[in-house]
Amino acid sequence: MTHPVLELRNVNKSFGPIDVLHDISLKINAGEVLCLLGDNGAGKSTLIKTLAGVHKPTSGEMLMDGKPVVFETPKQGSDAGIATVHQFGGTFPLMSIGRSFFVGVEPTKKIGPFKVFDRKTANETAVKAVREFGITRIDDGDRLIGGLSGGERQSLAIARAVHFGARVLILDEPTAALGVKQSSHVLRIILEARKRGIAVIFITHQVTHAMAVGDHFAVLIRGAVAANFMRGEKTREEITDLMAGGEALASLDAEVEDYMETHDGHAPQPQPKAEPVA
Repeated sequence: MTHPVLELRNVNKSFGPIDVLHDISLKINAGEVLCLLGDNGAGKSTLIKTLAGVHKPTSGEMLMDGKPVVFETPKQGSDAGIATVHQFGGTFPLMSIGRSFFVGVEPTKKIGPFKVFDRKTANETAVKAVREFGITRIDDGDRLIGGLSGGERQSLAIARAVHFGARVLILDEPTAALGVKQSSHVLRIILEARKRGIAVIFITHQVTHAMAVGDHFAVLIRGAVAANFMRGEKTREEITDLMAGGEALASLDAEVEDYMETHDGHAPQPQPKAEPVA
C-alpha cells in the first residue's frame, strides 16, 4: 500500500488562548498539486509554518510516508525533504545566481592548503538546473539576482529546492506579486515539479491560477478546512464563493431579496430632517 508523502491528522495549533488551526486533516501524494486556498487571515501561513517545522502542532499528528514525524526546527523539516519557497523567492538581490543557489552548501575546491568557493561548478549547476525547468533566459551564473524578474527569482528558488532533494514543495503565494507572463512561467514550473514526482502545496488566493495546475483543493476559513475536493468537483464560481464565506454571502443575498420584496423593489428613501424646536 502506498502512503501519502505527507499527511495531517486532526492538527490543531493554538498560541496561548488563541486557537489558529482547528482539526486540520489533509493528505498529499507524490506527483500531486494540492492548492491551499483562503482569504487573508484564513490560517494559511500558520499551516505552512507548522508543516515546515517552524511551529509544533498543539495536538494532532503529522506523518510522512505513513510514519509519524515531529519537527523541532525548520532544519529537521528541510532534512526530511520539506522545502518552502516564499512569495519573494528567498533570494539575495546582491548575490550572483550561482552563489545564491548554493548559499549555505557552497561547493569548494582546493588551492594549495586552502578551500575556496568553486564558482565555476556553482554557476554551471545553477544555470543547468534552472534551464531544465524551461527558463532559458538565464545563461550566466555570475548575473546578479537583482537583475532577474520576479518570475525568474521564483523559478530559481524552486529549481534550487528540487535540486537539493525536496519531496514536498511548499509555495507560499508565488504568483501574488507577478504579472500575467511571469505567473505563467511559475505555473509551468509547478507542473514540471509535479511531473518529476514531487508533492506540491500551492498556497494562493487566486482561483484561476489554482485551477490551472491543481489536482486537489482545500479551502481554509478561519483556520478550519471548509472544503476538501478534487479537480473537476467544483466550478470556479463555487470555489470563489467558498473562499468568500459562501454561507455569509447567501445569508446577505437572502436579506437583500427579502428587503426588496418588502419594499416593492425600492431602495429606502432618505428621511427629511426634523425642524428644530424653537
